[in-house]
Amino acid sequence: MAGEWVKVGPEGEVAEGEMNSFGAGDRMVAIANVDGDLHAFDDVCTHQGCSLAEGELDGTTVECPCHGSQFDLTTGEVIGGPATESVDVYQLRVEGGEVQVLINEQ
Repeated sequence: MAGEWVKVGPEGEVAEGEMNSFGAGDRMVAIANVDGDLHAFDDVCTHQGCSLAEGELDGTTVECPCHGSQFDLTTGEVIGGPATESVDVYQLRVEGGEVQVLINEQ
């Protein structure tokens, strides 16, 4: 599966313990900073499409602000419903001060 590295924002844009949403091609990607490690995952909850970046971050668990679905942001797996489908996670790198995510062709 071919992929493309897409710049999403400057390094340091997401403070430790915080999340932010960025456009990456035709999708929205959330970046979370967990103890200085950045994680990238779909910003759209699989339950009803709410922004996960607007939710709560607890370690590597993100909770959707709309209905409380919880996801492991390292794997995308559902930890708690009502969502039943996982979210995609993305490889991430920092190059030249820019955060980039690897978007695979679907």
